[in-house]
Amino acid sequence: MLDKIVAALNRQDHRAAADLLREQLKQTPDDPWVKLYLGRLQEISGKPKAAEGIYRQLLRDSRNAKLIDQARQGLHRLETHAKQQREQAIAQATSTDQAPGFLILEAIANDQRLDLSKRFAQVMQTDPYTARSILPSKGWRLYRAGPIGELSFHGTELKKVDIPAFWATLSDLKQISVFHVNHFQTIRPKVTVLCRNPNKQQGIVQFNWTEVSQRVTGYLPLFSQVIDLGYRDRLEWKEHIEDYTHICDLHLPQRRCILRIHDNSYDFHQGMTAISQHDTIRLRWNELMANLTAHLPHAPTWADFTTFAETTTDFQTPMSRLPAHMPIPRASDYYYDAAFHLYSSLALLRSHRAGLPQ
Repeated sequence: MLDKIVAALNRQDHRAAADLLREQLKQTPDDPWVKLYLGRLQEISGKPKAAEGIYRQLLRDSRNAKLIDQARQGLHRLETHAKQQREQAIAQATSTDQAPGFLILEAIANDQRLDLSKRFAQVMQTDPYTARSILPSKGWRLYRAGPIGELSFHGTELKKVDIPAFWATLSDLKQISVFHVNHFQTIRPKVTVLCRNPNKQQGIVQFNWTEVSQRVTGYLPLFSQVIDLGYRDRLEWKEHIEDYTHICDLHLPQRRCILRIHDNSYDFHQGMTAISQHDTIRLRWNELMANLTAHLPHAPTWADFTTFAETTTDFQTPMSRLPAHMPIPRASDYYYDAAFHLYSSLALLRSHRAGLPQ
């Protein structure tokens, strides 16, 4: 009977093999060779999970070296076939949409970390230890940059196994308008701000406080050149962090725009802060932030930029394609500037379903 089953499988006569196996299982349900051929039938019938389960059970329970080798070969065929299918699917997705974009992983709870690490490892074809080091426990992680077709494929597969992820195209991010706030002229009944566009043209933006959906805050280092001892005690110029500058973005999602407030470029002697009793920029900044908090009780604040920025080190080239819109004079480009703008723009898109999967 086993020879007939093997012959039916070799000629891919699925129906005959199924009939023979059904009959044989009634007679010898515990025969490991019958189970092996049942796994083979499931494999060639397009049921890889069922076949994998049978092969793995045989590896656990069998002591027959030849049968174990056959089961291992079956698992290898399944893995090879799955890998080929995945590569084909990725290639097709990439060819469908090659627009550049970013894939972001969101934080997972500690009590889910072990389970989700295994799922991540299986989806992304890596080991669980590496997966645990990749999945963020807080904030966001910039995981990949590249063709959005490929990123959306990976993101969709991750979401299927309950790993929170989202993705955005560079073009969607570039469509967000950014205005640099000079000062708040009025705060009631409507808010009026004097601001500049990226071309440094001045204008006025009026809005209601209710239009502001959220704030994004962060701070960026300011560098200065200092003389230090270098190789063989030679004097050389080095960059030194002199201070930190504070940024606050107000999101107006219906207008698809960001109002960016920067402590070193904000005119504290005008508008709502003109009568301040404080004599330092930091204290005036804190007063301004407290004022915004009082007028925006409905608007959450995203304040985990630093965690996100630490994951962007390896993505400076793709991030450089996104204008930073940062009013900070620097001797050279600094990737934290682009990282903050990316973080804020992603927060706007993510929170308000502007083309991103939820």
